[in-house]
Amino acid sequence: MTSPGATITNEGIRFAAWSSSARRLWVSIFDDAGEREIDRLELQPEGEGLRALLVTGLASGTRYGFRADGDYTPERGLWFDPEKLLTDPYAIEIDRPYQFNWRLAAKRNEGADTAALMPKAVVVALPQPGALLPPVFKPGGLTYELNVRSFTRLHPDVPEAQRGTIAALAHPAIIEYLRKIGVSAVELMPITASIDERHLPPLGLHNAWGYNPVTFMALDPRLAPGGVAELRDTVAALRKAGIGTILDLVFNHTGESDRFGPTLSLRGLDAQAYYRHEPDGRLVNDTGTGNTIACDHPVVREMVLDTLRHFVRDAGVDGFRFDLAPVLGRVDGTFDPQASLLQAIAGDPLLADRVLIAEPWDIGPGGYQLGNFSRPFLEWNDRYRDDVRRFWRGDAGTLGTLATRLAGSSDVFARAAQDKSRTVNFIAAHDGMTLADLVAYEEKHNEANGEQNRDGHGDNLSWNNGVEGEADDASIAEARLGDQRALLATLFASRGTIMLTAGDEFGRSQDGNNNAYAQDNGITWLDWAGRDQGLERFAAALAALRRTVPALSETRFLSGQPQAGSDVPDVAWLTESGAPLSEADWNDARRHRLAMVLGGAGDGRLAVVVNGDRRQCLFTLPERAGFRWHAAIEAADGGVALSRPVPGRTVVFMIERKASGRTRSGKDKG
Repeated sequence: MTSPGATITNEGIRFAAWSSSARRLWVSIFDDAGEREIDRLELQPEGEGLRALLVTGLASGTRYGFRADGDYTPERGLWFDPEKLLTDPYAIEIDRPYQFNWRLAAKRNEGADTAALMPKAVVVALPQPGALLPPVFKPGGLTYELNVRSFTRLHPDVPEAQRGTIAALAHPAIIEYLRKIGVSAVELMPITASIDERHLPPLGLHNAWGYNPVTFMALDPRLAPGGVAELRDTVAALRKAGIGTILDLVFNHTGESDRFGPTLSLRGLDAQAYYRHEPDGRLVNDTGTGNTIACDHPVVREMVLDTLRHFVRDAGVDGFRFDLAPVLGRVDGTFDPQASLLQAIAGDPLLADRVLIAEPWDIGPGGYQLGNFSRPFLEWNDRYRDDVRRFWRGDAGTLGTLATRLAGSSDVFARAAQDKSRTVNFIAAHDGMTLADLVAYEEKHNEANGEQNRDGHGDNLSWNNGVEGEADDASIAEARLGDQRALLATLFASRGTIMLTAGDEFGRSQDGNNNAYAQDNGITWLDWAGRDQGLERFAAALAALRRTVPALSETRFLSGQPQAGSDVPDVAWLTESGAPLSEADWNDARRHRLAMVLGGAGDGRLAVVVNGDRRQCLFTLPERAGFRWHAAIEAADGGVALSRPVPGRTVVFMIERKASGRTRSGKDKG
């Protein structure tokens, strides 16, 4: 069977589209400007729902769209309307961004032809794929989540015309920065073409995050004016610098929304097949967006696989993060970790070695699936996020859960005899408060979103560190900065893969907005000129330590026993006096101090000293003959010797070296 989409041949272009219930399908050919329809040709049945037509004389650069006719009974999931121009689900490039217009959602026979409102798909001649290179990124590394537009929109070293585009990520200044802070892979928030939710244009806002796609392969022309070649070149430049690229993809819904949404592509071709429906014909809404992709349908499954193969084969990406990933594993509405699509992704020859990261929840029945995906999927760990926040907020009884999170969350991921953690640890992400806002706002402030602050999470486990009894702005700022350092240090000390959201390493703020999806402005644009470079240096020092001490980037669960070839336990949990934490210590709800002493730091050990109390404390670490403890991070804002009390709300790293060793400064630091 011919593959769907537009295929360039020696004779012309073969157009193909799939629908199980359309009576007729056409391809509309447009002029070079994409403004005037110059031909409308009917596709011919080829069996199994596919219709195709070879149009001679056409070449790369041709602009086109599809049209479909059949029954129009939305209550039964049938939306056929030949006056709606439809984007090819297999389009690789479109000629302009989507813009919401109410005419796109008009009922059949109640609106005009939508061709003037729709982007046109552009036929692209892709180069022959070269040798497939293995991923740069390895589990245990640092993924760096970024929004392409906001990341470089204000960067002074990037040429103005390039700011906010994928190409900007290949700029030498950007690559130098990413290397400085130890990024293993950039995780790009959605770069495929999306459309605004219908309530945004009247508010003068638009979706800045991109989690509202129309189709799955075509890149947003605003982010990638150079098309897939721009992505391919940027991926190559990052790879040359030792940095991988992970794409955040949305296969759980589309911007066609609920029954009142626009008809743009899948809905107009075969909504019954592409979307899940209730028995009474209503759209299933396991995503909170109005529709849910039917990932257990064979045609949808193959389209998802074809999309992933395209980005690996034609752009060379390292892997993918899957938004609301339980949708991909729902079979007849119920999540199954062995669902055919999940198995096909993990077993596909082109995809099997790629990085696969699941956001393991949706809002449907049984939608919270943390820990239930199978290898090789890594999973965003919101328990890590919440437990680390609770500890540093000062909640009682959180020491034990902190230790579990530092050690790789075995309570979540040590299943089916797995000895390695699949956790992706994070404290803040695009969805929620920034790291700086987490310690400065007890409540969300989403007024700028135009929904009277009703949107976004209500419980952020955040706090306003104002220093009790003090109103000094400088003291408050220093206390908040200390909390940010403690949170960053905890993240970099944690077993498993870690994720940092761009700008959190230098104190970015969104003024308390924890749902800034509609803020394409200074709220989300990274302020490179005003960043806290001291905090940034601290984060870079943490990253350097994590790279040089294998015990920190390991993914194997800690056992408390020596590993092969060592007489040092892989971990010891100690009190501030250096004694092992007893059961009574672990159960002491007031306790907020511990030392995690790790083996695997060369010949010595690494101690992560955590003082979550507001009071300073002198810690003692166990001595070994022929070794001495030294501050592992020498920066003035990160290094503390054990000869001095550890300040309150601080994490300190101490490394054990042979007594004859020297520090980086060349001075003995006993």
